[in-house]
Amino acid sequence: MRKSEIARKTRETDIALALNLDGGSYSVNTGCGFLNHMLELFASHSGFGLNVSCTGDVEVDFHHTVEDIGIVLGKAFCEAIGDKRGIARYCNAIIPMDEALIMCAIDVSGRGTLNYDLKIESAKVSDEDDAVKLKAVGLFDTELVEEFFTAFVREARITLHLVQLYGKNTHHIIEGAFKAFARAMKGAVTIVGNEIPSSKGTLQ
Repeated sequence: MRKSEIARKTRETDIALALNLDGGSYSVNTGCGFLNHMLELFASHSGFGLNVSCTGDVEVDFHHTVEDIGIVLGKAFCEAIGDKRGIARYCNAIIPMDEALIMCAIDVSGRGTLNYDLKIESAKVSDEDDAVKLKAVGLFDTELVEEFFTAFVREARITLHLVQLYGKNTHHIIEGAFKAFARAMKGAVTIVGNEIPSSKGTLQ
């Protein structure tokens, strides 16, 4: 089974995370409503089993929580995928979210590279529809989206291109990004054969 369980505790965050690439339920409690929402979307659209619990210094802001969860999720992914034998390795997805259109392309390459091209003009997530659902309107710094993906690709050792083709609404752009990320990850780790998908014979 392609699973990983990781616990990581620092002076800033205390995280327990379990990942199953072959499916399962999901439960997310990060102390940040908007991040909960994005990780739930990621789990739902990837089909991965994901359980995340985090206690962080949110009285400061959400930076440490978001970055450290990216670190732990990336480590879990790297551990769960193992030597990458039999996986598709490459996948891309283009996802519409109302007026936003986001492309994500992934190579499970063994190299941590991020091309982040989301054009988010607002400094905070401020969609009024979030007021009731998340109770965190205006609290989430949109620059933390890039921090999350930077931390993830570094630890997961994948190449990730995330490109905004269209979009105006901040929430829609970020939600489209996480959904595209989920679908591309799902396709990239799908088992399609028996070999390590590299002419070198390794993806380490």
